Parts: sequence; structure tokens; C-alpha cells
Amino acid sequence: MQKMAEPLGLRDECGEGTLGAPALAGSCLADNRLNLDVYPDGCRRFLQLFKEQQGEVVQVEFLRLSSNDCLLDTTLGNLPHLKHLKSLVLKGGHARDEFGSYQLGSLTSLPPDFGNLRCLTHLDLSFNRLSTLPSCILRLPSLRVLLVSHNSLVTLPEDFGCLSKLTFFSAMKNQLKDLPQSIGELSMLQDLDLSENALEFLPEEVGNLHNCTELDLSGNRLLSIPDSLANLKSLRRLHLHSNLLVTVPASLATLPNLSRLDLQNNCLRAIPAEIQALPFVHIRGNPLGETEPSPQAGNCKASAAVCSAQLFLHSAQQGVDGFTITPEGCKVILACGIHFYFPPGAASDPVRIYFRSLPPDPQWVKLRHHDVLLSTVLELQPHGVQFQQEVQIWMPYISPQTPHQHEVVVRTLSGQSWSDLKTRVKQKRKSKKCVAHCCVLHFSWFLVVSRLVQNECKVPAEGTLLFSSVDPNIKVIFPPGVTKEPRHVKLQVLPVSVEEIQEITADAGCRASPLLYLSQDSTVDFLKPVRIQLPLPPGVTGLNLDRSRLHILHGDLEGQTWNDITSEVVLEFTHLYAVFEVTHFSWYWLWYTTKTYIGGLAKKVYERLRLYQVNFIALQRKRDPEQVLLQCVPKHKVDPVLKKLQGRYRGPEPSDMVEMFEGEQFFAAFERGISIDMDRPDCVDGRLSFIFYSHLKNMKEIYVTSPVDRKGQAVKGQVSFYRGAVPDSIPEDASRRRKGPDSLWLATLPIKLPQLKPRWDENPGPLYGFSFPPLNLGNAETGYLTQANLLSIARRVGADWQSIGLNLGLTYPQIERIGYNNREDLNKQILDMLFSWAQQNSEDPDCVSKLITAMKESGRQDIADEIEATIELGRQKYSESIRRVGLEQESSTEDSAIAMM
Repeated sequence: MQKMAEPLGLRDECGEGTLGAPALAGSCLADNRLNLDVYPDGCRRFLQLFKEQQGEVVQVEFLRLSSNDCLLDTTLGNLPHLKHLKSLVLKGGHARDEFGSYQLGSLTSLPPDFGNLRCLTHLDLSFNRLSTLPSCILRLPSLRVLLVSHNSLVTLPEDFGCLSKLTFFSAMKNQLKDLPQSIGELSMLQDLDLSENALEFLPEEVGNLHNCTELDLSGNRLLSIPDSLANLKSLRRLHLHSNLLVTVPASLATLPNLSRLDLQNNCLRAIPAEIQALPFVHIRGNPLGETEPSPQAGNCKASAAVCSAQLFLHSAQQGVDGFTITPEGCKVILACGIHFYFPPGAASDPVRIYFRSLPPDPQWVKLRHHDVLLSTVLELQPHGVQFQQEVQIWMPYISPQTPHQHEVVVRTLSGQSWSDLKTRVKQKRKSKKCVAHCCVLHFSWFLVVSRLVQNECKVPAEGTLLFSSVDPNIKVIFPPGVTKEPRHVKLQVLPVSVEEIQEITADAGCRASPLLYLSQDSTVDFLKPVRIQLPLPPGVTGLNLDRSRLHILHGDLEGQTWNDITSEVVLEFTHLYAVFEVTHFSWYWLWYTTKTYIGGLAKKVYERLRLYQVNFIALQRKRDPEQVLLQCVPKHKVDPVLKKLQGRYRGPEPSDMVEMFEGEQFFAAFERGISIDMDRPDCVDGRLSFIFYSHLKNMKEIYVTSPVDRKGQAVKGQVSFYRGAVPDSIPEDASRRRKGPDSLWLATLPIKLPQLKPRWDENPGPLYGFSFPPLNLGNAETGYLTQANLLSIARRVGADWQSIGLNLGLTYPQIERIGYNNREDLNKQILDMLFSWAQQNSEDPDCVSKLITAMKESGRQDIADEIEATIELGRQKYSESIRRVGLEQESSTEDSAIAMM
């Protein structure tokens, strides 16, 4: 989801509002705009303003509120009083849940008198819980733009076509199954987005949308499309990818203005020659040329994208995408390397599958001791959907640098607990990438972990034998009568070298056997003692054994408490082994030492075995020092990482070595005059939140600023790293840090911001290597967009610059060239794109309207709305200046150019 940029011309300082009344602290009541969606208590602010400044509030034309607000219902009752309202945004998605997903707003309906807003032209109700379209919307006579994406709409009203002035309608990511015939009555509609729904057919009346320039029907269940689409003579872009199309009409090739036709990821075995001849058609991911499938084979090979190849599209990596499977079965290949195979009959009816890749969060991804996370989290929806046959999944993972006592498994969430699936692993011959394969009958969350090798068996009443594949000398013997009902038992072993023990304990005489962990699926103790055989510690035999130095330790499930149970069990010895009996399962460890407090020593060793030695790095991009890269790197990877980054970044030497647990949270705080955007979702109490995983990239790249005046001097600040939520018990050596309020301090690295350069709009001369000629885009009556205006727009464009450039009419080669020439700097890419277009269209009187349209087509309605409002303000100022000084219309209007700051 595109994060809304700061509105143009926004005033957020305290003091006198432009309506002449004192503004609420932190509120934004400027001119005819009221922007409160950026505040968690925006509705409360609105209600207070409405009470204290009602005369001014009812004149508002542009209003933005978050539908995640708990006071939304109360606020809705006051909205019909805003008779001059032209633009209303009631979007959800301003908060995230525990999995990092955007939370839907609470909006389910609108008050009946909402239809009295006669001036309303723009309405955005996206990311809410609408199951039906409120009938009052159909009574809005001026409505031109309607967005209801990310809701739960199943159908549209039969008289939906009465919205005769509608030019833009988006209902993407709903549950629409059909469309009303009246949709063909929307004669002024230019953009129609119905992607990611459940449409199975289209009415012929869709062909009556003669002014439609873009139609997006991707991600539905369409088997065919009507021939009437060939009547859409204004159509420029038609998106039909990710459907179930088996044929497309050849008449689409006759559309005179068509410049893009997306047919990827369908079930097309043949495409009309007229369509294939089009230079702008995209057909990848279709079974072209394949024969009809046999009953044993799938009918379609699909390819869908979950991870963007462009780094700056990070939000898309966490967005939800989907594909449809049918009873015939299919193979699905995601761009991130995940493969699925749905055999014929796996689904009895067509099912829409949604997927996304999530960063792991230790609050709900529970790793066990000695586990290593090897992948991000794959979420498949609908959760709990049951298949008639097993679905095969192949998940790529990072090859673990772990010893032979570990194995790789796919872990899934079943109900409220995680369980490990039977997994096969292989390495691809060409790419050398590792893939984990499993079979499932349900969908939920999946991830790949490396765990201690696990041996397991079912213990019947007759008894059995279980031994370790890591160390066959470790055996567990279950005698007859040990249980009445069969039980499932698991065994894991962690070998510990003599060198590790001696390094941690600083005692050359300490020895220990492999660490043994036993578990079962029953909470009842065994009816008879279970016999356990452990090898004696290295260097110790039955001939030289000093029994006073040998200890059997029993640990709890978390390894926090280790008790010496030597006196509680009967120990038997052979030349190589120690044998003892127990009735319940947990951790068992055989120690050989002269130390007296063995429990504390074992706890220290156990926890230190789980710690990773890491270093922190803080680097600044050479060409843009305000862009800072932070990373926590395992000690053995520091040199390769720095070597890879040294061409683009510079900074201090890595921090001193510290120790961290797998899955441990830590924070980075910028200090001494350096700050960051506090509204970031990963910002907690002013500090950036990280989670350390030894085999994943613990890296973030952010922009920093300084509230200090940097025009005269550089800022010498720093970034410090602190522990966050940590296990209940940390080894003493790992937790001994600064005393006082920063007792959890880990490291501090310097950050230097150079003397501030002039702002984009303060220096009309060369910028970032560009020299821009004076610009006056538009015409006198509406006011010009100047160079300063475009620079202000460029500051808000961000990662959408390519989409905006294409919608402005730049060609793909031009976009690629701009990206390549400025590949090290996003700011340069944006400026090059925007001013290249401006210089090519400076003589076009309609260029401003084209800019507004391009913003809308790129999903940046926020910028488009504010540009339109600013243009209207320019028109008013121009008219006033004419009346005030008596100038003719031909007079220069240079002074009325709009400053969009």
C-alpha cells in the first residue's frame, strides 16, 4: 500500500490558523483543508474543532480522517454538515497488526444523510470493512472519483450506473463475483480497476464504456471476456493477467489506442495471430502450444510475483498477491523462488490463494533453543483451507553453516502451535541454491529452520529401543510395560567439544558428554523406569574414572535450571558408558569436574553455546551522507560485508564484538543532534527496532535529519545500539554493560552529517549535477507550475517515479536510461524523470492536467488532489489580481505562480 505523502501546502505549526482562529496544538486546519489522518486521535481533534470552530470547519472542502480511529462512528454523524466538502478520505491502513499487515478500518456503513454532500467529487473509503456499497453514495451527484479498494464487497448495486459523472473507480482487492449491467451507463468513466476480485464473467455492457482509457481485470477468475471490449476505442491499457482465460477475442487487436495488453499467467494454449503480432502484448506464463491435459496432469503453469526485483519497492514485498487454482490442478512458480504443485483434484472448486512474504517477528515465530532461522515467513491464505490431496511446496533457504548435528525442516503454524513437517532438501545443480520440499493439506504460515537432528519413535506397551543418529552410542531403552497407551518420543543430541567447555569454564579439567534432550507427547510419567545410556566424557574411561568427579545433571525445558541428580539415580558404568534410569523426560548432561557448584556452571555453558559473536556497522552513502546503513553482522561475515559495501559507503570501523541470541531484539538510537522519522512502523520510543537472526540480513537503510541548523556547520552525532526484549537469563559476560539508565547498551558508532546544502527550492541553479532552465508550465488563468513547484513535487514522489514517468508518456527505454545513469541516487532519478518530461512539454497548455492524470494513474491520488487544490487557489489569486490592479488577461502572471510547499 502506498503511504500517503505529506499534503502540499500543509501547515502543522501551532499558532494562528489561516481562518483566523487559534489552531489546536498539532492539528492542521489550513485554508479549506483539514488533514487529520496522520494523527492517531484525529477524530477527537475533529470533534473538538467542530465544537469550538464550527463556523470554520463547515467551510472545509478537503478532509482526511483515519478509519482506524475509535471515534469514527461519532465523527461520521457530523460530516453531512460540511456542505462545501469536495474531497473526503476515510481510509484504514494507518496501523499494523502483530504480523506487520495493514489493519483495516472500522468503517462498515455511512449515515443516510451522507448523500446530501452535493459538492463531493472525491471519496476514498479504501482499507475498510464494507460488505455492501452504502446506498447514500449513489445520491452524490457530483462524485467523479470513488475508491473502495481493500474492502469485502461481494456485489455492486444494480443502479450503480446512476453515478453518471464518475471518471475513476477502484474496487481492487474485494470479493466481487459479478457486475451490474448498469456499469455500462458510466459514460464518463476513464479508469476502472477491478483487479484481485472473484469475477467469473463480464456483462456485455462493459463495452459501452467508450471513454475508458485503462481497464484492470487482473487477478480474477475470468474464463473469457466479451467481444464488446473491442468497442472501447479510447482504451490504452488492458490488464487481464492472472485469470483463467482459455481464449481472447482477436478483435482486441483492432483497438486504435491500445498500448499495453497483459495476458500473463492465464491458461491460454493458443492466442490469435492478430494479438501475438502486437508489440505491446505480454503473454508469459501461459501453456502455449501444450495439448489438453490428461487426467493425471495439471493444466496450467502459472508464474506470479511476490518479491520485487527493485529494492525500493519494499512495501510490495510485504503486500498480498494471489493466484487461482482449479480442480484440474496446476504448478505455480513465485518470482522469489517458491514453487507449488497442486495435483488434479486437490481442490474441488476454484480457489483463490493469496500469498505474501513477511519478516519474522519473535512474538509469534517461536524458535526453540539451538534453532537457526533460514528464511523469511511465507503466509498462504485462506488460513486452514483444506485440500483433497497433498499440495507440494518447495521453499528456498539460506544454506546453514551448522555442523552435522543439525537438519533443515519446514515449520508451519497448526492451530496455536508450530510443528515441523517431513522435509526433503536438495541443492540445485546450476544455481547451487538450497530448497526445502514438503507436502501439506492446509495453508497457514511456513518458514525454514535448522534444528538439532531429531530421532523419534512410537513406544508401544511392549517396549522398544531408540538411539541417536548423531551419536549411536546414545541409547534409550523402553522396557515392556513402560506404558499402557502408545506414546510418541523424540530425541535430540547436542555434542559439546572439550575446547568449548574449557574456554567457557576456564578449567582445563572440565569434561562433558553430549547434551541429551528427550520429550514425549504425554504429560504422564512412564510406568517403569526408562534406561538411558550416555558415553563417558572425552578422556574418561571406566578404568580411570573418579566417581566423586562425575555428575548427572537434569535441566528444565528452557535450560534455566540445572540440578545435580547424581545421588537420586543408580549409576552403572562400563568401560565407555554410563547408564542410569529415569521416569520423566527433559535435558540430561553428564559432567566430569572438580567444581562444586555444577548447576551454575552448566547453565553458563548452556547459554553461551546459544550466543553468536557479532559486530555492528554504521555506514553512510558516499553520495548522500544522510542515507545511513545499519547492520548487525556475525563476526565471521564482517570482512566480506564491508568489502562488498566499500564502493558505495564510508564510515567508522565496526563496533567491538558483542554477543546476541538468535531471535533477540535490539534497538538503534540516533543521538547528539541526529533524528529520524518517528512515524516509521519500526520505530519504538524514538529507537529503530531490529531482530537478530544469524543467517538473515539484519540491515536497515534509512534517511536521517538534524533539527540543528546545519547551514553553518556539520553535525557530529552518533548511533547507539541497545538490547531490547531479552531472555529471562543472560550470561553474565554478555549482560555486563554500562551502569545506570543505559545498562543495556551494546555499542556506539559516530555519524557525521556535512554542512547542509541549499534546499531544492532555495537554489534555482545546478542541483545534483543538473542545471534546469526556467520553467512555466500551464497557462495564465490557472497559474504556472515553476521550477520550485516541480522540485517540491519531486520531494514527494519517492519509489513511484518509474510508474509516474510511464504515465507521463516517457518510453521504457527512457525510463531505463534514467535509472541506469543515476543508479546510485534515487533523488537524481526522480529529478531527471520529472524535468525531462517538463522540458519536453513546456509548450503544452494542458501539461498540468496531464501531470495530475499521471499522478492518479500511478496511485498517487494524494499528490493529484493537492495539485488540483493548488491550481484552484492559483485561479482565485489570478482573478483577484486582475480586479485589484486592473490588468488585462494578457498581462504577465509570473507573480501568481503557485508555491507548492
